[in-house]
Amino acid sequence: MNLSSIFLAMNFKKILLFVAIVFPILWAFSSYNTIIGLEETTEEKWSQVRTAYQRRYDLIPNLVETVKGSADFEKSTLEGVVSARAQATSIQMSPEMLNNPDQLKAFEKAQSNFSGALSRLMVVMEKYPDLKASQQYSDLMVQLEGTENRINVARQDFNTTVKDYNTRIRRFPGSIMALLFGFEKKSYFEGDSDNETAPSVGKILKDK
Repeated sequence: MNLSSIFLAMNFKKILLFVAIVFPILWAFSSYNTIIGLEETTEEKWSQVRTAYQRRYDLIPNLVETVKGSADFEKSTLEGVVSARAQATSIQMSPEMLNNPDQLKAFEKAQSNFSGALSRLMVVMEKYPDLKASQQYSDLMVQLEGTENRINVARQDFNTTVKDYNTRIRRFPGSIMALLFGFEKKSYFEGDSDNETAPSVGKILKDK
């Protein structure tokens, strides 16, 4: 073997060594950054869920004041909404909740109870012609319908993002990054089949 062949062989080994060292590092950076991106997107979608729920919370005081103006309105139904709202808002929607299925389930249960109480209130409101004839009532129904739609869309988008994130950290090579850097599986919104389902805002509007 001449000197030229030896030189080429040595360079080839150096190239192989370089690839063997650099490629895993580049792969690790790429995989890690992908997971970070998915996690950031998940938290962004979670923020949108929080905003949608907050919008509904903010509408309730106006709804309560509108109902109070009607004589002989069923007080227990109104109190049920106020109580359910207080219970729902008492659970803080922190990002840490995403890593705790029990906390998310408790939050979802409280929101489901609130939805049921609110829907029952709107059914009762339909029995009062003076309420139905007011512009304030009509405006609130439109706002509530839009809010419920926003909540549903935000939850669906959040679940889709969580699915992508969870899939990434369970499959190779993401599973290695998850093990090394402590990426945890996040919880979904699953729905609460035990809660009584009252007619939706949209259905009430269509039946007017």
